[in-house]
Amino acid sequence: MKQPIDLARRFLALADQDIKTFLLLIENDEIADSQIGFHAQQAVEKCLKAVLVLHEVEFRKTHDLDELLKLFANFDIPLPPYSDKLDELNPYAVTLRYDLFETEIEKLDKELVRKIVKAVHKWAVRVINQKKKE
Repeated sequence: MKQPIDLARRFLALADQDIKTFLLLIENDEIADSQIGFHAQQAVEKCLKAVLVLHEVEFRKTHDLDELLKLFANFDIPLPPYSDKLDELNPYAVTLRYDLFETEIEKLDKELVRKIVKAVHKWAVRVINQKKKE
């Protein structure tokens, strides 16, 4: 069985891949917001899950950032930066990719999303590195 720190690192490695894709896509004006937002949402989701598994918090298979944030509150785990803004990424989760014709979303604030992804990732890395030193 994997140790929590190992699983947390795995989630961060997956987040890193989404961040690399997100950063490539955000620079291209021809890429749809839905694609950029999807990778931003996925990166943030995996960072949240990395910290949750590090604290040995179980969660169901979900892409709902609000649901994951509630677990932080339920287990008294400090919230990530921009926790009050993360729900803005929820529409870009997997369901948007399949309900594209039924879902209306606002234009993506690319600079805000860039700040969110960077800050949440930095926070998750810091939390995991601190745990590793303990």
